[in-house]
Amino acid sequence: MTVISVDSDRQYEVSIGINWVEELGRISGNFQRVLIVIPQSLSQLFHIENVIAKLPNCLIFETTDGESQKNSQTLTKIWEKLGKENFTRSDAIVAIGGGATTDLAGFAAASWLRGIEWFAVPTTLAGMVDASVGGKTGINTDAGKNLVGAFYSPSAVLMDPTFLHSLSDRDFAAGMAEVIKTGFIEDGEILSLISSASTSATIREIAPLLIEKSVAVKARVVSADFKEGKLREILNYGHTLGHAIEKHANYQMRHGESIAIGLVFAAELSKELCGLEAASVELHRQLLSRFDLPITYSTQAWPQLLDLMRSDKKSRGSRLRFVGISRIGQPDWIETVSDQLLEQVYGRISS
Repeated sequence: MTVISVDSDRQYEVSIGINWVEELGRISGNFQRVLIVIPQSLSQLFHIENVIAKLPNCLIFETTDGESQKNSQTLTKIWEKLGKENFTRSDAIVAIGGGATTDLAGFAAASWLRGIEWFAVPTTLAGMVDASVGGKTGINTDAGKNLVGAFYSPSAVLMDPTFLHSLSDRDFAAGMAEVIKTGFIEDGEILSLISSASTSATIREIAPLLIEKSVAVKARVVSADFKEGKLREILNYGHTLGHAIEKHANYQMRHGESIAIGLVFAAELSKELCGLEAASVELHRQLLSRFDLPITYSTQAWPQLLDLMRSDKKSRGSRLRFVGISRIGQPDWIETVSDQLLEQVYGRISS
């Protein structure tokens, strides 16, 4: 087992290589009651009712899959469940699922009684390397993605790599977009490991190492800048356009699929404004395409995407801001860019 410490609003540990059933039993023994928030599909797949049969203080709240659960309606139902069961600060929430589930359950924990303890048990690669670490919680609204939320760290993040065995190739690939992002913004060895892996099976075999290295990067960043003063913004590389694409596609694309397109856009923008070499831009395309991730988007979508980016939480007033890189492992901040140049750069990735 590998343990990585995070020191932000609270100090907590990310444990990689645990047995999730055993850890759930330990959590159950430390609290009066525990609400397990889990998508219905995973509840059935992991036989959650059988798992908690000997944990009488554990309750289950089932959600829908993916981004469809991250809304005020589902959040209200969780609050109602917590109220009905008289949850106090002696109780806790455990989120078992992908990034959408940890975002939702973490926000429910942050907002109930102004904060009760919660634990993240991510089941997807994207959830392990990104969403579960860092304390960002929240829901989506009609105006955009993650516009309502709180910075509220879990008491622990518990990662069982055996969850990855149940991931489809598509879901695994979506998580790899976030791994690749981490390689470009800080740890180039991640990119070397991926490049040297001969097959998709080999990539899955080294997934625990990729998770460890990606989490180490995120832990360092969020420990230094918990509330996104500036440094933490580097984790948004590729996300300004990526989030707009997610919204434009009505969340029918995986988060990582949208981010893959955003990464290529950010690389092209970095070439234009940060001096990124053409070979590094091409490396973005090569690595993402290796996992059959999309790297282009509709030409006709540009006007809507531009409006959606302006509503993103990373913008300042009407001014769009982007994270770029000047070279692998060297982030840069793009504060001012004209709509004309943005459209020109988008033309390089549109189809």
